[in-house]
Order: sequence, then structure tokens, then C-alpha cells
Amino acid sequence: QVQLVESGGGLVQAVGSLRLSCAGSGDTVSSYYMGWFRQAPGKERELGASIWRSGGGTGYAGSVKGRCTISRDNAKNTVYLQMNSLKPEDTGVYYCGARSGKFTSVVITTLAAVDHWGQGTLVTISS
Repeated sequence: QVQLVESGGGLVQAVGSLRLSCAGSGDTVSSYYMGWFRQAPGKERELGASIWRSGGGTGYAGSVKGRCTISRDNAKNTVYLQMNSLKPEDTGVYYCGARSGKFTSVVITTLAAVDHWGQGTLVTISS
């Protein structure tokens, strides 16, 4: 079973950038489809970005597409989310999620697909 720990959150001004990291332990993240999720204050958690096991393919929600890039370094057992042109509405707790799987060309598309969650990292964007 993989354990996930997010880091990199903080307070940033609008139009700034942040890079979030999700470090896996207890298992190799290369066995998992990975995703980044956001939970804004008072709202439900939602999928932001997801990535194939190999990193060869990605998927993005419309709200982050063009501004965020998900990537992974399986050798470092880590998944990243580079966020640019941040907006106040990007404020929330960002969670890393994982689902084990054997196929290579698959991305997580729903919260229900996630088997393992990290504890989250808070991102606050000031206007």
C-alpha cells in the first residue's frame, strides 16, 4: 500500500506560481495512476489533473487546463503539479490521489476511482 505526502503549498499572490509535490512511500508509485485534486472552501473535492503510470499521457479539468502541468518522476517516487497564473479561486486544499492498476494508458477521472489519499496541502492565493 502506498502512502502519499503532499508538500509545496503556501500563500501566493495572484498570477504567481507554485509547484506541489506528492511523495510516495511503502510502494512504488509507478504501479499507480495518479491525480491531483482540489477542495475549495465550502466545496466538494474535484479532480484537477491526472497522469498515466508511465507519465506518457495526462488529463486536465477545464478550470486548470493551460495553467497547470502534472508530471511524475517514478525514479523519485514523486508526482508534481506545476501551477502557473494562479487565481484566487485556485485557493483550497490540494490532495494527491492514487489508484493501483495494470494498464499503462489510463488516467483517473473520478474521485471514486482513488484508492489512496494524501493528507493535503493548503494553497492560498491572494488577490
